Amino acid sequence: MFYMIYSEDVANSLEQRLATRPAHLARLEQLKNQGRLLLAGPLPAIDSLDPGAAGFSGSLVVAEFASLTDAQAWADADPYLAAGVYARSTVKPFKKVLP
Repeated sequence: MFYMIYSEDVANSLEQRLATRPAHLARLEQLKNQGRLLLAGPLPAIDSLDPGAAGFSGSLVVAEFASLTDAQAWADADPYLAAGVYARSTVKPFKKVLP
C-alpha cells in the first residue's frame, strides 16, 4: 500500500538541509530503484520553483510500504530528521486514484 509522508521543516534549516541532502536523496533512490516510490519533493517556502534563501517548509514523499508501521519507521530514520531539518513527519495511508 502507498503511504504519504509529510514532513515539516524547522525554521531557518536551509543550510542543514543542503548539507544533509545527499544522504536524504540516497534513501529515496533506494525506494525508486525498488519500484516503490510514487513521488517525492520539497515544498518551497515561497511561490517559486527556486526559493533561494527562503528555503523550504517541508517535503512530501508518497511510497509503497508493507504497513503503516514500516512507513513510519522509514520516516523516523530520515537523515533530515536526525540532522534537525524536520520538526516532525506525519505518515498516513494513501490511495492513488488518478492518473
